[in-house]
Amino acid sequence: MSSTHSPDAEVRHVSDRPLSLGDTLGLLARGPYDPVQRHVDGTVWRTALLPAGPVTTALVADGTRSAVVRAWGPGAEEALRRVPTLLGELDDATTFTPPAPVREAHHQHPGLRIPRTDEVAQAFVGAILDQRVTSIEAFGAWGRLVRRFGTPAPGPAPDGMRVPPAAADWARIPTWEWQQAGVDPGRARTVTSAMARAASLERLGSLPATEAQERLTSLPGVGRWTASEVACRAWGDADAVPVGDFHVAYGVVHAFTGEHVPRPGPGVRTTGLSPADAQMLELLEPSRPHRFRVLRLLALSGRGERPRRGPRAAPPTHLRH
Repeated sequence: MSSTHSPDAEVRHVSDRPLSLGDTLGLLARGPYDPVQRHVDGTVWRTALLPAGPVTTALVADGTRSAVVRAWGPGAEEALRRVPTLLGELDDATTFTPPAPVREAHHQHPGLRIPRTDEVAQAFVGAILDQRVTSIEAFGAWGRLVRRFGTPAPGPAPDGMRVPPAAADWARIPTWEWQQAGVDPGRARTVTSAMARAASLERLGSLPATEAQERLTSLPGVGRWTASEVACRAWGDADAVPVGDFHVAYGVVHAFTGEHVPRPGPGVRTTGLSPADAQMLELLEPSRPHRFRVLRLLALSGRGERPRRGPRAAPPTHLRH
């Protein structure tokens, strides 16, 4: 990694076990054109808004168990202190026994970790934008809003990268800006309401994973799927399961049993767990507390839907014209 911009801070992180930057950090990117994270020519570029200020980091593998991390901006030193958790050093897979559908993937991806960003506001907004829409719509909304309301990335970040907005800035986005980004009023209200209490959300990371997710679901517009999306990214929860996404449930059931789960018909509404979700949870139960790890391995193997999307729906009518 070369640059005419000298970093404000630099560290070589060495692990005692295999480390794959792509497998580990790939979970965090919201599409190939994410303004917050890009993988370019072997370098993973990330931006963040930390308590110390905005930062751009560039991570490059340096062997199979280490990485060189360079950082630019007021948050550079803080970002480097967070590198071990970002790269999944807190993720303990020693008790994981891979079930049959992911044994080969587990062998092929020994450097997979579940990362922890501690960036709750960013994970929360991304999860809400993912609700009830296609990935293309969600990625488009995220990119538009971050480019519109974020700030320039410090240092030599690739063109188009931005630092995500602060929680207070998310809360102040006008209604018409949400509409132009393709975000319906319900999701917009959920984001603005939650960002008004962002400090409380950030403190949830100190709680046990189950309790933290329960607290999240007490917020209007936040269900189990959204809570699990936040937990696996912000808090590195290797057991979070995104209940409520047919494609994820279908991928798990098909990978484990070979069965094809019928997709719910249009207009069908269910209360509680869908049959596909219930079957998925039953199949994943023996892998607790590594159920999300199983989902990541299924995604990396191409056998399961990547657990990043909410339940699908057509774009709202008022956005089609």
